[in-house]
Amino acid sequence: MGPLTIGLIVVGGIVVLVLFWFIGIYNGLVAIRNEVKNAWAQIDVQLKRRHDLIPNLVETVKGYASHEKETLDAVISARAKAVNVAGGGAAKQVQAEGELSQALGRLMMIAEAYPDLKANTNFLSLQEELTSTENKISFARQYYNDSVMKYNTRIQTFPQNVVAGMFGFSEEAFFEIEDAAQREAPQVKF
Repeated sequence: MGPLTIGLIVVGGIVVLVLFWFIGIYNGLVAIRNEVKNAWAQIDVQLKRRHDLIPNLVETVKGYASHEKETLDAVISARAKAVNVAGGGAAKQVQAEGELSQALGRLMMIAEAYPDLKANTNFLSLQEELTSTENKISFARQYYNDSVMKYNTRIQTFPQNVVAGMFGFSEEAFFEIEDAAQREAPQVKF
């Protein structure tokens, strides 16, 4: 074996190592991007569950507080907006869901004025289901934001940023509330 052959073997080995390293980075980026997509899908599932509960809740309240039409209409309108914006991106979804949360908070405050409503088992069941769903949404948002942070960090750091740039990996948006009024938790008392 001559020096040229040894040199070619060394160069070939280095090329193979670089290729495997490159493939490893690419596959890692794909895996974490898919984790972000899965995290968003989990939020979407919980939001759908929330959207499905709201008409039943509104109907139950309507039976006891039919003259609270403005609040009931606001909830229905906010729900429709949230359902229609689904798939329109995180920023639009956050805004629509924030408006829905505020409308739901006002709806729940109505129950304070209606003792019969507060004692209604259907209302209590729906309220418990909604509370459980809100908790699941909160956990899903947290998981999504954690996944986005890991993904964005990975595509911004060297050497992954080189591979990410070559294959069009782009930053994902966090699920965050932009309107300060929406950061305030609605006061609900039963």
